[in-house]
Formats: sequence, structure tokens, C-alpha cells
Amino acid sequence: MDLTTSPLPSAAPLKVAVILGSNREGRFGPVVADWFLARAAGHPGIETELIDVAETEPPAAPTARAVPHLARADAFVVLTPEYNHSYPAPLKSLIDRHFAEWQAKPVAFVSYGGVSGGLRAVEHLRQVFAELHAVSVRDTVSFHNAGALFDDRGRHRDPAQADGAAKRMLDQLVWWGRALRDARNRHPYGS
Repeated sequence: MDLTTSPLPSAAPLKVAVILGSNREGRFGPVVADWFLARAAGHPGIETELIDVAETEPPAAPTARAVPHLARADAFVVLTPEYNHSYPAPLKSLIDRHFAEWQAKPVAFVSYGGVSGGLRAVEHLRQVFAELHAVSVRDTVSFHNAGALFDDRGRHRDPAQADGAAKRMLDQLVWWGRALRDARNRHPYGS
């Protein structure tokens, strides 16, 4: 089912903040981010903006830099590795330093890691975002044994399945993003 083809009251592009959730030295996240941003660029009705926790979280920079980016977003995609069966501390810090910016907005997940592909991190994040009154999108993109899936230039070796998963997830994100944006415009959340 293609959720982007139904008539929608709001045709303005959906502003999607893509959050790169790791700041570790030698991190694999930028490879996944580049792959995902290329997929999102080909999806109709989406404008993306990358927020890298390595640039927004101490000691790199004040977290206040993230506020306008998060506030103007209609939706979020969180790119997360799995560290010790959960998600990274800098991502938790970014999430916890904000509240209203997440409310009544959809969040989708792209995860990567070893055998589990980061899915345990995603399950923890779903609980956190539910507490912040965000809506998590059901479908995800996950890369199991991620390092082996991409070549030295950051290209996915066999992208068909991952590309299909990204399209399904983005279709859902656009549907939820437009529906929730229209609802917030008609009746601000929490009022």
C-alpha cells in the first residue's frame, strides 16, 4: 500500500530531521546517514536536515543549537547503532534535553549493528518517544552486520531489500507526518 498517493489536505513538503545518534571515534553512522539521505532525497514531499549528535552534544557544542532544527521539523528519523543492547548516551542526552519539540510528531528508525541490526536499541527508543508524546512509525530499516553490507566507498552491496524497507518506512512517515502536522495546525497539541 502506497500511503503517499491518497489525497492529502496539506501538500507542503514534510520537514524531516534526520538524527545521527552516535559520536564515537571511527563510527559507522555517517555511512548509514549518507545511504539514507540519498533514499530520502528521492522520496516525494520530503525535505531533510541532518542533525549529528557529534556536533550538537557536549563537549562538541551547546545542545541549544539543536533546538531550532528540532522545533521546525514535522517528523524525525533516528539513525542509531546498538551499544550494549541499547542506544548511545549522546542520543539519550539530545532526546532528554528537549520535550515540546518531539510532541505530536512521528519518529521513524534506521538502525545498524551486529547480529541484531540495532533493533534492541529501536525498541528502547520507542518507549522513550512514547513518553515524550511522539508517535513511532511501525516499519524500520535495520542493517545486520552493517560493516559487511557496504563497500569501501559507502555503497550498499545489495540494496534492493534495504531500499524497499526505506520506501515503506518513508511512506508511513509522510502519512503520519502530514496527518499530525494538519492536526497540530488545527488544534495545537496540549492546548
